Amino acid sequence: MSDGLAIMLVVFTALLLLRTPVAIVIGASTVLAAWALGYQSVLPTTSREMANGLDNYPLLAIPFFVLAGDLMGAGGLARRLIDLAASLVGRFRGGLAAVNTLTCMLFGAISGSALAAVSSVGGTLIPEMNRKGYDKNFNIAVTATAATTGLLIPPSNVMIVYAVVASNVSIGALFIAGLLPGLMMGLFIMAVGVAISIRRGYGKVAADGAEMTIPAFVPALGRALPSLLLIIFVLWGILSGAFTATEASAVAVLWAFILAVVTYREIPFKDLPKLVMGSARTSGVVLLLVAASAAMSRLLTSEQVPQLVSEALLGISSNPLMILLTINIILLIVGTFMDMTPAVLVFTPIFLPVAIGIGLDPIHFGIIMIANLCIGICTPPVGTCLFLGCTVGNSSIGAVSRAMIWFYAAMIAALGLITYWPDLTLWLPRAMGVMGE
Repeated sequence: MSDGLAIMLVVFTALLLLRTPVAIVIGASTVLAAWALGYQSVLPTTSREMANGLDNYPLLAIPFFVLAGDLMGAGGLARRLIDLAASLVGRFRGGLAAVNTLTCMLFGAISGSALAAVSSVGGTLIPEMNRKGYDKNFNIAVTATAATTGLLIPPSNVMIVYAVVASNVSIGALFIAGLLPGLMMGLFIMAVGVAISIRRGYGKVAADGAEMTIPAFVPALGRALPSLLLIIFVLWGILSGAFTATEASAVAVLWAFILAVVTYREIPFKDLPKLVMGSARTSGVVLLLVAASAAMSRLLTSEQVPQLVSEALLGISSNPLMILLTINIILLIVGTFMDMTPAVLVFTPIFLPVAIGIGLDPIHFGIIMIANLCIGICTPPVGTCLFLGCTVGNSSIGAVSRAMIWFYAAMIAALGLITYWPDLTLWLPRAMGVMGE
């Protein structure tokens, strides 16, 4: 490793441990490494690479999907989805764990935000589960892990980020590819939650549902269907060619606005500027990360870091299964210290060439990476879903982390199937004829 790359690694790690904003971590370590490597006009060159990194049409989808998710999150969606989930899976012992999981899956998919799912669904269901005799830390663990499934089930901003970084990867194909893995991970989490509930005697005999006055399925579906149509519109529009992923994000904003402001009337017009400003801040953070990571990726490529990593991994083993296991272990460790978006931005250019070199499809590798990092946002010390869940549920990181052990096991088991069963990811996009797009 050259001195410049060593400086990048040391500065990157030190600033990260000091809890410096990740975009600044990436930008500062890139500038210092470029200076140490003897590059000329470091600051102008880095600025130009950052601007070039944002000069990508699909990235326009991110602020639109963020705004659509915020509109849906503030627009009374959670209660309608809870009623729908309760009518489907709530009428049995321990059913509130299943209701929580299914609601988080639906809400996360529609909003595209795991944090929004933890906040909106957890804010309603964690207190409800507490009142029904479920353990508080267990309730937070269910919510925090289940919320991550919305990042695999489309539409998903992190999939757009991966597609842009990977280049030549269809966003539509990636969206479709995430459906079955996302559903499977959600079912694994649900199975663990229900099994623990039954074993510990959570919930009363016949069903939590009866006590919740669960509505019949058809009326509940009728109330939730307008929100669920968002997913259908987005996927149908992209797959049919009616509009691109970026145009689909604008359609999502329009639909979310109609539901939240006009139909449900949960958001008054006077609150819209504040909501839009919040979405703009979130989008700004993401796009600054994209810009800084583009500069770092260019420097890493110039220094042939992907090739060095590939040679190192192939030096460990020539077996593709072992190489994938090694990549997964590295990403699991990375995910405990770095949030999902910067991890995708930094490590996709490093590991994707290795994955392609051992015969992996880039779409399959993208789903592996996202599924892997979903675990990271539930683990200390930098698990954003875990932290927010503890805040919403009023508990400590240590107590909730202990309650999450079996849920971690479920997510890792799902990750193993996603990694070593390619058809789980690729069958649906192939069947729908979108792999070549």
